[in-house]
Order: sequence, then C-alpha cells, then structure tokens
Amino acid sequence: MKCPFCGCKENKVVDSRDTDEEKAIRRRRECLSCKQRFTTYEKIERSYFVIKKDGRREPFDREKVANGLYLACKKRPVSNAQIEAIVDEIERRVQEAQHREFPTFEIGKIIIERLKSLDKVAYVRFASVYLGFEDLSDFIRIIEESIQDYGRSYAKE
Repeated sequence: MKCPFCGCKENKVVDSRDTDEEKAIRRRRECLSCKQRFTTYEKIERSYFVIKKDGRREPFDREKVANGLYLACKKRPVSNAQIEAIVDEIERRVQEAQHREFPTFEIGKIIIERLKSLDKVAYVRFASVYLGFEDLSDFIRIIEESIQDYGRSYAKE
C-alpha cells in the first residue's frame, strides 16, 4: 500500500473495522516515513463459478472462453472487438446469475447463437467441439442446417 502523501510503501495498520454493510473492511494506516494517516477499504471479492457437464464447479475463466472463440474464429473475418463483445456478454451474464453459478452448456449456447449470425465457418468449428461431433454425418447435418438458414435469409433480401 502506497502512502498517498509521500508515496512510501511502508506503513502500519493503526485501526481496522468492518463497514456498516459488512461488505468491506476499513483500515486506518500510518505512513512510517511521513507519519501521515490515511484510510483504505478492502472489498471482499465475489467468485463466480461455472458448472461443467459432469457436475464439477470451476471458477469462471474469461480467458478460457476467449481462447475457445479465438480458436473457432482463427483465419476468419471476425474482429477481436467482435470476439471480446461476445466474451463481455458471457461474463456479464455469469456475474448476473442468481447463485453466482452458470452452467457451461448455457455459455456454449450463447456462443453458438452469436457465431451462427457472425460467421458460419466459425460456428461449425465451435459447434463440432461443443456438440461433440462423432462422425462426418454430424458435420453434414449442421452444414445443411446452415445452408437452409442462409437460403431463408437470402430469400428475405
């Protein structure tokens, strides 16, 4: 903790108390260099978890989600900003979850929905891993569905 008056990093805690809401700890500190006193607040950090297919709980990892998206979108005309927007949406939804837990299948559904409208190849790449394609017929089925979707949207124009 750096002193706001002189910048010295050495100080001692003179007093420590919970705040009224008990969501933070108030600490009164004294700089060992200039002897000035200042107050800091330590906020309790909330953890967010994802529930895996097998029922395990893991801390939410934004980088893991981003890496999966970057891999699916590799060499595709999808910008970093578009990928980060999807990751931001997922992170926001995880944080808003009622019990601070969010099933991974829900994360996968969000990604699939966004990629389906963003880039069909990235969508098929991600879906093949997310849906656990077993053989070529799984790829053919999803590609045929994408072609039908494309035909519907092309007919509207």
